[in-house]
Amino acid sequence: MDGLTADVFALDYAAEAERIAERLRQATARELHKRGLVVAISGGVDSSVCAALAVRALGAQRVFALILPERDSADESARHARILAGHLGVRVETVDIAPTLAAIGCYAARDEAVRRVLPDYADDWRMKIVIAGGREGGINHFNLVARSPHGVTHERALGLADYLQIVAATSFKQRVRKTLEYYHADRLNYAVVGTPNRLEYDQGFFVKNGDGSADVKPIAHLYKTQVYGMARHLGLPACVAQAAPTTDTYSLAQGQDEFYFALPWAQMDRALWALEHGRTAAELGHALDISEAAAEAVYADIRNKRRSTRYLHLPPLLLQDVPAGAPA
Repeated sequence: MDGLTADVFALDYAAEAERIAERLRQATARELHKRGLVVAISGGVDSSVCAALAVRALGAQRVFALILPERDSADESARHARILAGHLGVRVETVDIAPTLAAIGCYAARDEAVRRVLPDYADDWRMKIVIAGGREGGINHFNLVARSPHGVTHERALGLADYLQIVAATSFKQRVRKTLEYYHADRLNYAVVGTPNRLEYDQGFFVKNGDGSADVKPIAHLYKTQVYGMARHLGLPACVAQAAPTTDTYSLAQGQDEFYFALPWAQMDRALWALEHGRTAAELGHALDISEAAAEAVYADIRNKRRSTRYLHLPPLLLQDVPAGAPA
């Protein structure tokens, strides 16, 4: 158990906040040649910390925040985001992206796949998909969970084609949001801030050309535990500094561990740290109070996600080298 407590994430937050802010200043002006930063704020801790660090780096007058709710967003998400924007003193614009998503078929395509699995599903039902198998050492698969207006919950196994269609349709949400971020970035000559933490970045928990697209990612090296610590250090409002991680993508409330990770975030942080530092499955199992076999399954799931999501990190592949222009 030694070395696998939350103490492994200890950080000099004052020094780290200043280091990130200074690096953001340099990157924005000298490498990206931009005047400021655009941050989409969701009401969650990751985007909130990124916005606060952007303000520390450049000042509130050179940070532009976007709040981008849609039909399935929780009401408190936008409310918390507005509280954060007021706290930071940044310019903010709210755009409801639901009409755009409806126009391009996001909701219709998702519901078409859901009804193939659950024919009774109707527009006034709520749904989500949940992951299973990986933490037991098996192959990950997904189930549909849907709840009727009368409170009756149904769960069905999802076939691959239906799962892929639901995910492809919901990925419109991240891609439309990113389109708006880059519109405002182009309009203002600003750079776009990406908000993944280390766990999300390492495990490919993002949409390519959606929330994975950005000019700078200031907290991709920080574990989620450290992001929460940074939020406390920066004095952010409690509603965002203590916000539980959710996907805020489906109409039923959904934790990130339900949809993607093998364990809740705090345990996943420790598992990722342990794997990166060569700790055995037995040590991890002892620290998390799970069996050695279960801990090994978590390690295997981390490795599998790294392999299967590697393409998300890759730039477009060139089939032949293209020489760069001669230096000026």
